Amino acid sequence: MNGTTRGGGTTSAADERLRRWRLVLGGEEADGTGCELTGQDAAMDGALAALYGSGGGRQQPGGSRSAGLGASAPSVARWLGDIRTYFPSSVVQVMQRDAIDRLGLSTMLLEPEMLEAVDADVHLVGTLLSLNKAMPETTKETARAVVRKVVEDLEKKLATRTRATLTGALDRSARIQRPRHRDIDWHRTIAANLKHYLPEYRTVVPERLIGYGRAAQSVKKEVILCIDQSGSMAASVVYASVFGAVLASMRSIQTRLVVFDTAVVDLTDQLDDPVDVLFGTQLGGGTDINRALAYCQSQITRPAETVVVLISDLYEGGIRNEMLKRVAAMKASGVQFVTLLALSDEGAPAYDREHAAALAGLGAPAFACTPDLFPDVMAAAIEKRPLPIPDATSEKGAAAANRI
Repeated sequence: MNGTTRGGGTTSAADERLRRWRLVLGGEEADGTGCELTGQDAAMDGALAALYGSGGGRQQPGGSRSAGLGASAPSVARWLGDIRTYFPSSVVQVMQRDAIDRLGLSTMLLEPEMLEAVDADVHLVGTLLSLNKAMPETTKETARAVVRKVVEDLEKKLATRTRATLTGALDRSARIQRPRHRDIDWHRTIAANLKHYLPEYRTVVPERLIGYGRAAQSVKKEVILCIDQSGSMAASVVYASVFGAVLASMRSIQTRLVVFDTAVVDLTDQLDDPVDVLFGTQLGGGTDINRALAYCQSQITRPAETVVVLISDLYEGGIRNEMLKRVAAMKASGVQFVTLLALSDEGAPAYDREHAAALAGLGAPAFACTPDLFPDVMAAAIEKRPLPIPDATSEKGAAAANRI
């Protein structure tokens, strides 16, 4: 089987396999392929070697790192341009994250020129937020512009569906007993009148109509987003801030946003601008969930109309039993309590399984949630329906903790 080379000639399938293995294995004595790369292949190999080549990201004698990118911003900026040329954006973002982790390039992101060259995503935003306190004034404006672009892109993607889903949930949660014809909830009406079924006419005669109430402009529900801002929750903090801003824009929902580590900060007054919210966080530090829940509990005025969303990996540094007692007390008062182990697209997170199982025992199952699923979770909580828990990450008691 023949193929076409980049130079226009032909090559066998075996040669193509060797070429691909050469790109995977790198150069020097490790590849063993005997395949020489030229042209764009050589340039791609150079970009990969700069990050993953000999010594890349490994600790060398004396404690120094050795890598092909060096320590100068110009060489890194050129490398960023190269990888955007040779690889798709999804791969570029992975390589950027690897460069930050393996080569200690966090300090490079404190330079405006460097930030302008990077392809921004949720993970980069998390890195910038963790560097916020160390960031020089000359860089902060550029960093805010990078963060704002990511946030605006997320809002465009998530806002419309979130508002539509929650508006419907709010309408359905306001049931009325004498609805107009267009507002009748036929499914619930039929279910409530099955005892009035007339076999001879093969129909149900509804004696009681159940309808959708139309949500008025007054506040119908209160939502408290309680977000763990430890370093491992960076992506969740970004998504939660965006969703918090979307919820705050809905008149029928009163939204409060609380972030915590060992201290508790209420960022509700900044919800009109999620970028301000994000720069008000401080990623890293310890975790005191009990203290955060105590604050949230003190802000609840209408328990039966309140949804508390705890977003945390549940690694509690505070008083565990008190934390569980607070959750139990809130649920007993009528609060809908939701625990999200992560709000991100990163898959099953690391979390404290013992605490997750304990919450499940209280009727507050803990599970990871993708941004696309979050509107449905909130709609179910508002309507007091069972939550749409993904099977792969649900906790339904202590035995279920081993399923992930």
